[in-house]
Amino acid sequence: MAVNISKQAGNESSVSNEAVDKAKQIWSKNGKNIVLFLGVLIVAISGYLAYNQFVKGPKRAEALDKSFKAEEYYRMDSIHLALNGDGVNPGFIKIADSYGSTPTGNLARYYAGICYIKLNQNDKAVQYLEDFSTDSKQIQQRAYLLLGDAYGDLGKGSKALDYYKKAAHHFESDQQASSEALFRGAYLAQHVLNSKDEAIELYKELKEKYPRTQQGFEADKYLAQLGVYNVN
Repeated sequence: MAVNISKQAGNESSVSNEAVDKAKQIWSKNGKNIVLFLGVLIVAISGYLAYNQFVKGPKRAEALDKSFKAEEYYRMDSIHLALNGDGVNPGFIKIADSYGSTPTGNLARYYAGICYIKLNQNDKAVQYLEDFSTDSKQIQQRAYLLLGDAYGDLGKGSKALDYYKKAAHHFESDQQASSEALFRGAYLAQHVLNSKDEAIELYKELKEKYPRTQQGFEADKYLAQLGVYNVN
């Protein structure tokens, strides 16, 4: 029994020595590359942390600070001042251009898009709203709905319909916004694009998903106009 244990210990020692020898060979052949890689990795991580602390962080704070006045003008419905600033405080255009990589700069694109829609400058509204994106489903849904309106006013019905459908399906938990998007898409398909089948499909979806909304109640009336009755 003692002999077996001794042999087993010897075998384990041999395996361990072989592993050490292999590790030494690998290090001998690739040691410089490994050290170089680790050095580059450390520099990259250090640079990233430094950028976040000394560049990105202060820039975010600066953007947030500069946005207060523009948002105040927006709430006051002073659209030109909200967009262009007052000579001392920047407007949404400048904030979006200068701080576009920050959350505040990104949100400034959204506000700029809304301002341009209010000014009936839908071509510029489209530029800013298409550059905007957010993880907030409710706000993103609203942006898609606004893009549908803007493209519709520009006479680009197909693009408008695409965005209405995006808005309708992006955040279905908001029944009011989703039903409104479906209704606008269906109405556009019926009265502007003359796409009967598309309109019927969207009105039916509206009636099925959101029967208790105002748009859901009205769906039957528009389906009847299209020759569709008694939809359950």
